Amino acid sequence: MKVIISGGFEGAYRELLPEFERAAGVRVQTGSGASQGTGPQVIAAQLARGVPADVVILSREGLNELIAAGRIAPGTDRDLASTPIGAAVRKGAPKPDVRTVQALERALLEAGTVAVPGSTSGIFLVREVFPRLGLEGKIDVKVTPRGTGAAAMVAAGEARLALLPVSEILAAPAIELAGRIAPEIQLVQVFSAASVAGTKELELAQRLIAFLGSQRAAAAITRSGMDPLARG
Repeated sequence: MKVIISGGFEGAYRELLPEFERAAGVRVQTGSGASQGTGPQVIAAQLARGVPADVVILSREGLNELIAAGRIAPGTDRDLASTPIGAAVRKGAPKPDVRTVQALERALLEAGTVAVPGSTSGIFLVREVFPRLGLEGKIDVKVTPRGTGAAAMVAAGEARLALLPVSEILAAPAIELAGRIAPEIQLVQVFSAASVAGTKELELAQRLIAFLGSQRAAAAITRSGMDPLARG
């Protein structure tokens, strides 16, 4: 069975996958891609050019686009977990206050260069938050294809601050979480899974999705910086 996953849920998935493989007696091949955006590694672009997959795990926004495009087996989608946007700094660097709108605005202006992913959270920040704060032209926003790229920029000192899902910050070894951004400009992303239309492994795919959305998976999801949406 083959899975394509975006970064937000990947920390929990990597911890949980060996248990599923042992219980199901299968080996799962895992690829990665962005939930939304442009470029060849976006999950929608991979499916469009025929990259094989039985299950996709990505932001609900990205999944809804796949459903609209007829890429998902009807009725197979399930929300797994949610995570907010956080601010990340290089490990050991001072952590700015980002808990209020005013504090976040100050932190962004002081940072100068800010890295964001080109997927769901970055799209929200660039299209809605930065214009609302009047920051266009005042900060240097570096948009990377994936959250891993934004994290890498901070780790390398190429950006003083990155804004991306908390779960992706916690999974990156060389950066630290400064805090969750202010609730008034927050996007709590839901990450979801679904079976790909035309899969020949529908039953097994649904078993994996049910496992990832179960109470059994909740502890690992919480450890990864997400809130589980388990239904049993």
